[in-house]
Amino acid sequence: MAEDLEKLKKTAKEYSNNLANLGKELSEIQFNYKVIENATEQYWQKRVNEFKKYSEKGTEYYTQAHVLMNLVDKEQSGLFLLNISKFRQIGLKLITNMEEVKQNPSSIKSNDKQQSKWSKELREKLIETSNACLHHEMDMNKFFREFYEKHLKNMLEEDETKK
Repeated sequence: MAEDLEKLKKTAKEYSNNLANLGKELSEIQFNYKVIENATEQYWQKRVNEFKKYSEKGTEYYTQAHVLMNLVDKEQSGLFLLNISKFRQIGLKLITNMEEVKQNPSSIKSNDKQQSKWSKELREKLIETSNACLHHEMDMNKFFREFYEKHLKNMLEEDETKK
């Protein structure tokens, strides 16, 4: 039994280190969800590419967090897996919205008096999706932090103090 616990601690430490490394990589990408009123196709292509890169690394990060959670609580990790799926869904919607804006970059300008209803709706949809993605990611981080504090922190720190 003690051998199983030691194996669990060792595996958790390994996964935790992987997660920390992925977190560093993710923070270096630094995607900002704020919608900027830039009316160039190049800007929006760059935003799409940046978000794709961020989303890919974010999914990798959250999947590693799921694997770590799964070591100690399969039910909670299952809920977290659903959150990862939702993050990907919202992210794909955000990419679609940014691609639409890229096709019509002038639609993003809010101060255009001649702006069509379609342009206003597109802009609002982009802002709404961007905010949804940001808030969902914040909720996921909070969920994982609370899980980590409750289930993993003591186990991982206990292992460190023995060394």
